[in-house]
This record gives sequence, structure tokens and C-alpha cells, in this order.
Amino acid sequence: MAVDYAVIVVYLAGMLAMGWWGMRRAKSKSEFLVAGRRLGPWMYSGTMAAIVLGGASTIGGVGLGYQYGLSGAWMVFTIGLGLLALSVFFSARIARLKVYTVSEMLDLRYGGRAGIISGVVMWAYTLMLAVTSTIAYATIFDVLFDVNRTVAIILGGTIVVAYSTLGGMWSITITDMVQFVVKTIGVLLLLLPIAVIKAGGFGEMKAQLPTEYFDPLGIGGETIFTYVLIYTFGMLIGQDIWQRVFTARSDSTARWGGTVAGTYCLVYAVAGAVIGTAAKVMYPKLPSADAAFATIVKDELPVGVRGLVLAAALAAVMSTSSGALIACATVANNDIWSRLRGAVAGGGGEERDEVKGNRAFILLMGVAVIVIAIALNDVVEALTVAYNLLVGGLLVPILGGLLWRRGTAAGALAAVVVGGVAVIGLMAGYGILANEPVYYGLLASLAVYVAVSLATRPTDAAVLAAWRERLAGRGTEDPATPDPVTV
Repeated sequence: MAVDYAVIVVYLAGMLAMGWWGMRRAKSKSEFLVAGRRLGPWMYSGTMAAIVLGGASTIGGVGLGYQYGLSGAWMVFTIGLGLLALSVFFSARIARLKVYTVSEMLDLRYGGRAGIISGVVMWAYTLMLAVTSTIAYATIFDVLFDVNRTVAIILGGTIVVAYSTLGGMWSITITDMVQFVVKTIGVLLLLLPIAVIKAGGFGEMKAQLPTEYFDPLGIGGETIFTYVLIYTFGMLIGQDIWQRVFTARSDSTARWGGTVAGTYCLVYAVAGAVIGTAAKVMYPKLPSADAAFATIVKDELPVGVRGLVLAAALAAVMSTSSGALIACATVANNDIWSRLRGAVAGGGGEERDEVKGNRAFILLMGVAVIVIAIALNDVVEALTVAYNLLVGGLLVPILGGLLWRRGTAAGALAAVVVGGVAVIGLMAGYGILANEPVYYGLLASLAVYVAVSLATRPTDAAVLAAWRERLAGRGTEDPATPDPVTV
């Protein structure tokens, strides 16, 4: 394992070096939080794919393939569909707004009265996303170094918090590009063909496994529908995803770069399911499906290659963890803390102070994430609660604001409150992992949004006029920054 250890250590040291490089570049709020809104199509595509394809997509995607066969691709596939929908239909408008958070968008659209409640919901979602990503370090470091769960979480979490705190979005962007390349080589170009060959090829896989393992809908229609509702729609409104859209240098970069990233996700989904199916042939009686990835890597890959593939898994977890962490800190500082203390965001002469403040919040949220990750046991339930609140509480007012002119601030606030309360209440009744809470919570949010919006006065014409100006990209330039990053 010495060679494998060396690969991992070099990789982790490189992540910290990228953080140091990013610290020297992030000199303004725009540079620190959204990389100066200057990413070109290649860098934008790579970082967007990296943020959405985390530990759940890699380790969990292989596990679903082990359990259900090719239809196990659906979870990651719906993530790719959501990213494609966001990129094609909404990303250009989102990028032109030149904001930093989803709640700022709601304030612009509804007249400054919808932000803080939505900020609390979004903060809870990004916090739990960061926590669940951080917990995944335990699986990888256990395979690598045979360390206990707490040490693994502290080790992985500390590295992510360090480079994220140092350089903000610039550090995360550069590390995500490295992670994207490592994932592509490790999972798609190495693990996928090796797993299929070791399993005897597709012919042997079909001969050894039941026919339902090769049924595209074998996982079940209701499960697929729930994945679409949670993950596809979740991609449309999550702060972690929007904050990457804000980094695009132009409308076309956001649209086409995101489309490339979404297509990559679809390929990654199928690859994970195929690897899991191959693992089922080789190891038909594993104690849990989630052990499939680590088992096939540990037992079937040669020295050096094994280290690179484990680095790919580590890259997947780190990219999602760092993206969720900066999103959580941005929401906590800009949407909650600044509003509570009555500060006005965006002061022109305080950019350096704002960098320090956001850096402090990343450090604070990072420590909180590590502590919660150590204390928390049930990752699936925590992530389900986060996504249910996000979709049930925020999907309707966000998409309604983008698509329906008649939507009002009162309707948006009612939708957030009723949708969120309905989801929580229904989870208490049906169970956290049940499908009904998000179904009924979303319907309640939609009904209340429409009814209250129609029953209240339309949004002020001046607010809508300012909103249209922002959507058109007029009068929203950030302070002067260096030339765009064109890669």
C-alpha cells in the first residue's frame, strides 16, 4: 500500500497548495465568493460537474448498481437531468442577476421581504449537505489508513476547511478542476473497464445475474419519480449549485458549460451502475451495498491504480463538501447574520473587510460541520430532511418568481412557511424516509403560493421593473476585476 499512500498524500498536499494559491488571488468579495464571475466554459464545466458528483454519486451510485443493477443509475441520472434543465432554461437569467445567494434573488423579485426566512431554510440545507459529505470521509480513510471514524472525519474535514477558508471560491474552483480530472481518470477510464473485465464481460454478467438487473426501470417507477422530484428539482434551486452559476463569465458559458457538465453526469451515472453490477457478480454476498465500491477497489485493482481510484473517491467527496461549505457560510453571513445586525451588503469600500468576514464564516461553519458529522449517525435521514425542506419550502417561490409575474411577496412567504411546516409535520407522521412528505408539502406550497398571490396586491411596478433590468443584465457590473479566465 506504500505507493497508494504516496498517491493520496501527494493529492492531499496539492489540495492545500491550491488553497494557498487561491488566498493570494481572492482580494475582493466577488473574487472570494464567486471567483470574480470570470470562469470560462472549460473550467466552469469541470467545477460544476465536480460539485454535483460527490460521495453519494460515486460510492452511493455504485452501491445502487450493486443492489438494483443498471437501474441503480437513476439517482445520479436525475441529478444530471436537473443540471441540464437548470443550464438550458434558467442559468443565463440567474447569471445575469449578479447576486451572491438565492435569497438575494428572492429579495429582488419580491421587493426585499422574502430573504431571511428562505435564508434559514437554505442554510439548513447546505449545512446538512456539508455534514453528510464530510461523514463520507470515514469510509474512504478507513480503507486507506484503517483509522477510526472520528479521526477520518477530522482529517478530511480539516483539509477541506483549510483550503476553502484560505482562498474561497478560487481555491475551491482550482481544486475542483483537479478533482474533476482525477474522478474522470479514476472512475471512468480505470475502474469502469477493469470492473467489467474482472466480472467476465457483459455476457458473463448477464448470465450470472437475474434479468431485472438489466431492466432500466427495475428500481421502480415510484422511486424514480421521487428521485426526479428531490434531485432534479433540487438542482434547480440549491445555493451550492447557484453559487457555481454565479461564477460563469457570460450567459453562454453558464448555458453551454452547464449542459456539458449535465451530460457528463449522465455518463457518470451509467458508469457507477455498471461498476456496481460487476461488483455483484464478483462479490454476491457483501454485508451492505455501499461496501461494493471499497471492496472492488481494495481487492481488484493493482497497486498505484488503487491509490488513484481512491483519490478519485476522495475527490468526489471533497468537491461536494467544499461547495456545500462555502454555500453554507455565504448564506449564514450574507442572508442571516448581516440582516440580523442590520448591515447593508455590498458596500463599495469594504471589500477587503467582507473577504475577512466571509473567511471567518467559512472557518466557523467548517468547525460546526466537523462537530456535527462526528456526532451524527444516520446520514440518509439527515440528507432526506435537508432535501425535503429545500424542495417543499423553496421550489415554488423560486421558480414562481422566475416564471410567474403575478407572484407576490406574501405568496412567497406563505409558500415557504406552509411548505416547510407541511414537510416537517408529514415526516413526523409518515416517517422521515417516506415519499409522501415531499409530495404533499410541495402541493401545499404551490396551492398557498397561487392563492395568496392572487388574493394580495400585485408586486409594485417599480420592483418588477428593477427585476427585469437585472434579468436583462443591465446595471449589475461588479467592481473592476482582471481579465476573464477563458479556459
